[in-house]
Amino acid sequence: MLNSANKLAKPGPNHPGFGIYVHWPFCAAKCPYCDFNSHVRHKPVDQMRFARALEKELSHYASRVPSQTVTSIFFGGGTPSLMEPATVGHVLDAIHRLWNVDRDAEITLEANPTSVEAKNFKGYRDAGINRVSMGVQSLHDEQLRFLGRMHDVEQAKYAIKLARDIFPRMSFDLIYARPDQTPQSWSDELNEAIDLAADHLSLYQLTIEQDTMFHKLYHSGKFKLPDEDTSVALYEVTHETCEARGLPAYEISNHARPGEESRHNLTYWRYGDYVGVGAGAHGRLTLPNARVATSNEYNPERWLELVEEREIGARGEEILSLEEQGDEFLVMGLRVKEGISLERYQSLSNRTLNGKRLATMIEHGLIEQISDDRIRATREGFFLLNSVVAELASK
Repeated sequence: MLNSANKLAKPGPNHPGFGIYVHWPFCAAKCPYCDFNSHVRHKPVDQMRFARALEKELSHYASRVPSQTVTSIFFGGGTPSLMEPATVGHVLDAIHRLWNVDRDAEITLEANPTSVEAKNFKGYRDAGINRVSMGVQSLHDEQLRFLGRMHDVEQAKYAIKLARDIFPRMSFDLIYARPDQTPQSWSDELNEAIDLAADHLSLYQLTIEQDTMFHKLYHSGKFKLPDEDTSVALYEVTHETCEARGLPAYEISNHARPGEESRHNLTYWRYGDYVGVGAGAHGRLTLPNARVATSNEYNPERWLELVEEREIGARGEEILSLEEQGDEFLVMGLRVKEGISLERYQSLSNRTLNGKRLATMIEHGLIEQISDDRIRATREGFFLLNSVVAELASK
């Protein structure tokens, strides 16, 4: 890898940072709950061809925002751990060549804990990855089978140990609110997860998304999710257990030891700028006269052809209105415990929040004012966040 820039001032609530998101859209199998842009290919993927296309798309965006300093890079998917280490290295070298990169930049790769992919961990570390995020999803074999995962608990624990030995930082995901799950069984599983030397956990309630296999199975009565009271109890157990074990929630679904928060995701939640490359990737960029939202073609092969023809695989680019920027800022910023700046909201949207609605939210314990300029959602507000945001955003 090429040399990085000097260390920047540490990103914070008023300094969101600048991220690069790289989407690898391929998976060995499609999980039944997943609605991400992921595709199964039964023939080998020409990885170097895709790597060159990613480099070409990165070069396009570097010409538009050349003066930024990269504070985080994230390889998401799909299954980025299906990438060869040489492919990852090629993309990282391109980023270092095109932008200044903070010497403390967080560089994350999502991984599945199968033994075949885990063998590449050393190669990823040598390429420059310094944080791995693993899709463990459960520590019970029967639940892994229900979730359509290709690994078992033994492989997951091996991969976690391997990641802990090789990478400076490690996170893994779990899915809860599964059929027949009780608060006690989830508490036991969560404590076991924390015992595996986790310093960051992403904990997601199982939701039924359109156009997934679970959507068909759920609506045909093949399984049931916990009722509302149990879901609330599971949510409370999640927050109470993690907080007691030193991993408080810093975002609605993310828990970390202090200092181990995902810097890349905080760039999103703080409404910072980021480049998105690869099939289905999205981005947000502040240009001299506008803030724009970018979105790429979803089909990997079509994206590849577009990039080879005209440098980018974008389906389109939208100039965001002031109102849209304010709404996005609310949606993203109220997800995090640090909350949002009222002054920045006004600067983005050119309007203030409705004082009467805000007072009502505070009175009902869904929002709290933590300084003259900052508000945040309470734990109760987190659970009803969509409704809270909709109420605050309405005119």
